[in-house]
Amino acid sequence: MKAISLLSTILFLSFSSFSFAQANKAATQDTIKVWGNCGMCKKTIETAAKSAGATNADWNDETKILVVNYQPATTGSIKIQQAIAAAGYDTEKFTADQKAYDDLAMCCQYDRKTATKTAEKMDCCKDGKCEKKAADCCKDGKCAKDQSCCKDKSCCKS
Repeated sequence: MKAISLLSTILFLSFSSFSFAQANKAATQDTIKVWGNCGMCKKTIETAAKSAGATNADWNDETKILVVNYQPATTGSIKIQQAIAAAGYDTEKFTADQKAYDDLAMCCQYDRKTATKTAEKMDCCKDGKCEKKAADCCKDGKCAKDQSCCKDKSCCKS
């Protein structure tokens, strides 16, 4: 009886370990540009990323790059970037609210990404076509040859 119990325990632990290892393999790693300055910024940015579901977050104050790991079934890069912007930090896709930025400590108030980039992006894309070249589509602030991004006009949204 003890042998069966021991064997059952070993099999259970083996399958549990296998399932856990398989779940970890599904993790996604992304890099996100996040503006900031110092160690206090690092702590706030990483905490915000983890609060949005990142399992690991590491921001480099020199490169301004945040490396995040997360389970795509529970969160994503957009959700993580929204949480970081809500904490007062601009990301590659989101600009923090001015009040959230103003609430940062003085040492954390970084040179903000220019608002003109967003304005240029919106100005160049009208009715799914780039104003600079009538047949091209505006994508990420640049005109692109591939017009597939204009089907739902998502390329025109800030």
